[in-house]
Amino acid sequence: MSKAYFQSCTPSQMSREKFVSNFGDIYEHSAWVAEQAYDLGIDSSHNEIDRLQQRMANILLQADKQAQLDLINAHPDLAGKAAVAGELTESSTSEQAGAGISDCTSEEFARFTELNDAYKAKFKFPFIMAVKGSNRHLILAAFEDRIHNSPEQEFACALQEINKIARFRLEIM
Repeated sequence: MSKAYFQSCTPSQMSREKFVSNFGDIYEHSAWVAEQAYDLGIDSSHNEIDRLQQRMANILLQADKQAQLDLINAHPDLAGKAAVAGELTESSTSEQAGAGISDCTSEEFARFTELNDAYKAKFKFPFIMAVKGSNRHLILAAFEDRIHNSPEQEFACALQEINKIARFRLEIM
Protein backbone atom coordinates (compact mmCIF):
# COMPACT_ATOMS: atom_id res chain seq x y z
CA MET A 1 0.00 0.00 0.00
CA SER A 2 1.38 3.41 -0.88
CA LYS A 3 1.82 5.98 1.82
CA ALA A 4 -0.77 8.73 1.59
CA TYR A 5 -0.23 11.74 3.81
CA PHE A 6 -2.59 14.50 4.80
CA GLN A 7 -2.34 17.60 2.62
CA SER A 8 -3.05 20.22 5.25
CA CYS A 9 -2.15 18.77 8.65
CA THR A 10 0.13 16.52 10.66
CA PRO A 11 -1.94 14.55 13.19
CA SER A 12 1.02 13.55 15.39
CA GLN A 13 1.89 17.21 16.00
CA MET A 14 -1.59 18.22 17.18
CA SER A 15 -2.90 18.81 20.66
CA ARG A 16 -5.99 16.79 21.59
CA GLU A 17 -8.17 19.86 21.08
CA LYS A 18 -6.75 20.54 17.61
CA PHE A 19 -6.95 16.87 16.63
CA VAL A 20 -10.61 16.61 17.63
CA SER A 21 -11.33 19.93 15.92
CA ASN A 22 -9.79 18.64 12.67
CA PHE A 23 -11.04 15.04 12.78
CA GLY A 24 -14.17 15.19 14.95
CA ASP A 25 -16.53 15.34 11.97
CA ILE A 26 -14.90 12.56 9.96
CA TYR A 27 -17.55 10.36 11.55
CA GLU A 28 -20.83 12.28 11.21
CA HIS A 29 -21.56 14.24 14.40
CA SER A 30 -19.49 11.70 16.36
CA ALA A 31 -16.38 13.36 17.74
CA TRP A 32 -16.02 10.47 20.19
CA VAL A 33 -14.26 8.46 17.48
CA ALA A 34 -11.55 11.12 17.08
CA GLU A 35 -11.31 11.57 20.86
CA GLN A 36 -10.73 7.86 21.39
CA ALA A 37 -8.23 7.73 18.50
CA TYR A 38 -6.21 10.51 20.09
CA ASP A 39 -6.45 9.01 23.57
CA LEU A 40 -4.94 5.75 22.29
CA GLY A 41 -1.83 7.74 21.29
CA ILE A 42 -1.03 9.39 17.99
CA ASP A 43 2.49 8.96 16.67
CA SER A 44 4.14 9.72 13.33
CA SER A 45 2.72 6.53 11.78
CA HIS A 46 -0.74 8.11 12.12
CA ASN A 47 0.33 10.90 9.78
CA GLU A 48 -0.44 8.34 7.08
CA ILE A 49 -4.11 8.26 6.09
CA ASP A 50 -4.19 4.45 6.05
CA ARG A 51 -2.99 4.15 9.65
CA LEU A 52 -5.26 6.84 11.08
CA GLN A 53 -8.27 5.57 9.15
CA GLN A 54 -7.65 2.01 10.36
CA ARG A 55 -7.37 3.23 13.96
CA MET A 56 -10.66 5.14 13.67
CA ALA A 57 -12.41 2.28 11.83
CA ASN A 58 -11.40 -0.15 14.57
CA ILE A 59 -12.76 2.20 17.23
CA LEU A 60 -16.12 2.23 15.48
CA LEU A 61 -16.18 -1.52 14.94
CA GLN A 62 -15.23 -2.21 18.58
CA ALA A 63 -17.73 0.27 20.05
CA ASP A 64 -20.83 -1.00 21.76
CA LYS A 65 -23.90 -1.52 19.62
CA GLN A 66 -25.71 1.56 20.98
CA ALA A 67 -22.79 3.86 20.14
CA GLN A 68 -22.67 2.35 16.65
CA LEU A 69 -26.42 2.80 16.23
CA ASP A 70 -26.21 6.41 17.43
CA LEU A 71 -23.51 7.09 14.82
CA ILE A 72 -25.57 5.43 12.09
CA ASN A 73 -28.56 7.55 13.10
CA ALA A 74 -26.42 10.71 12.96
CA HIS A 75 -26.33 10.33 9.16
CA PRO A 76 -28.89 12.13 7.04
CA ASP A 77 -31.22 10.46 4.59
CA LEU A 78 -29.93 10.48 1.02
CA ALA A 79 -31.99 13.08 -0.86
CA GLY A 80 -34.04 13.52 2.29
CA LYS A 81 -35.76 16.49 3.86
CA ALA A 82 -32.53 17.82 5.38
CA ALA A 83 -30.89 17.85 1.93
CA VAL A 84 -33.83 19.64 0.36
CA ALA A 85 -33.90 22.19 3.21
CA GLY A 86 -30.11 22.76 3.02
CA GLU A 87 -29.56 21.42 6.55
CA LEU A 88 -26.78 18.89 5.88
CA THR A 89 -23.21 19.18 7.11
CA GLU A 90 -20.79 20.62 4.59
CA SER A 91 -19.32 17.16 3.96
CA SER A 92 -22.71 15.51 3.43
CA THR A 93 -23.86 18.30 1.13
CA SER A 94 -20.72 17.96 -0.98
CA GLU A 95 -20.92 14.16 -1.09
CA GLN A 96 -24.58 14.08 -2.10
CA ALA A 97 -24.11 16.84 -4.69
CA GLY A 98 -21.08 15.01 -6.11
CA ALA A 99 -23.28 11.96 -6.71
CA GLY A 100 -25.83 14.09 -8.54
CA ILE A 101 -28.49 13.73 -5.89
CA SER A 102 -29.23 17.44 -6.06
CA ASP A 103 -30.11 16.91 -9.74
CA CYS A 104 -32.87 14.39 -9.07
CA THR A 105 -36.11 14.76 -10.93
CA SER A 106 -39.26 15.12 -8.85
CA GLU A 107 -39.98 11.43 -9.54
CA GLU A 108 -36.51 10.43 -8.33
CA PHE A 109 -36.91 12.52 -5.16
CA ALA A 110 -40.26 10.81 -4.59
CA ARG A 111 -38.59 7.40 -5.03
CA PHE A 112 -35.80 8.35 -2.59
CA THR A 113 -38.44 9.45 -0.06
CA GLU A 114 -40.39 6.22 -0.52
CA LEU A 115 -37.26 4.09 -0.13
CA ASN A 116 -35.97 6.13 2.84
CA ASP A 117 -39.31 5.64 4.61
CA ALA A 118 -39.51 1.91 3.84
CA TYR A 119 -35.88 1.33 4.80
CA LYS A 120 -36.21 3.14 8.14
CA ALA A 121 -39.47 1.32 8.88
CA LYS A 122 -37.73 -2.01 8.35
CA PHE A 123 -34.28 -1.33 9.86
CA LYS A 124 -34.95 1.55 12.31
CA PHE A 125 -31.98 3.54 10.96
CA PRO A 126 -31.21 5.45 7.74
CA PHE A 127 -29.78 3.91 4.59
CA ILE A 128 -26.04 4.56 4.53
CA MET A 129 -23.96 4.51 1.37
CA ALA A 130 -20.60 6.06 0.56
CA VAL A 131 -21.73 7.90 -2.54
CA LYS A 132 -18.40 9.24 -3.81
CA GLY A 133 -17.89 7.95 -7.35
CA SER A 134 -21.52 6.90 -7.60
CA ASN A 135 -24.60 8.52 -9.09
CA ARG A 136 -28.28 8.75 -8.18
CA HIS A 137 -29.19 5.81 -10.44
CA LEU A 138 -26.64 3.49 -8.81
CA ILE A 139 -27.69 4.70 -5.37
CA LEU A 140 -31.35 3.96 -6.06
CA ALA A 141 -30.39 0.52 -7.38
CA ALA A 142 -28.36 -0.21 -4.22
CA PHE A 143 -31.26 1.01 -2.10
CA GLU A 144 -33.68 -1.32 -3.89
CA ASP A 145 -31.28 -4.24 -3.56
CA ARG A 146 -30.25 -3.75 0.08
CA ILE A 147 -33.76 -3.24 1.41
CA HIS A 148 -34.14 -7.04 1.11
CA ASN A 149 -31.22 -7.73 3.48
CA SER A 150 -31.65 -8.84 7.07
CA PRO A 151 -31.30 -6.25 9.85
CA GLU A 152 -27.97 -7.80 10.86
CA GLN A 153 -26.63 -7.60 7.30
CA GLU A 154 -27.69 -3.98 6.97
CA PHE A 155 -26.24 -2.97 10.33
CA ALA A 156 -22.87 -4.43 9.32
CA CYS A 157 -23.18 -2.86 5.87
CA ALA A 158 -23.95 0.55 7.41
CA LEU A 159 -20.77 0.38 9.52
CA GLN A 160 -18.74 -0.65 6.48
CA GLU A 161 -20.17 2.23 4.45
CA ILE A 162 -19.53 4.70 7.29
CA ASN A 163 -15.88 3.63 7.35
CA LYS A 164 -15.71 4.19 3.57
CA ILE A 165 -17.20 7.66 4.01
CA ALA A 166 -14.61 8.40 6.71
CA ARG A 167 -11.82 7.29 4.38
CA PHE A 168 -13.06 9.59 1.62
CA ARG A 169 -13.26 12.48 4.08
CA LEU A 170 -9.73 11.87 5.31
CA GLU A 171 -8.40 11.83 1.76
CA ILE A 172 -9.52 15.39 1.12
CA MET A 173 -7.88 16.80 4.24
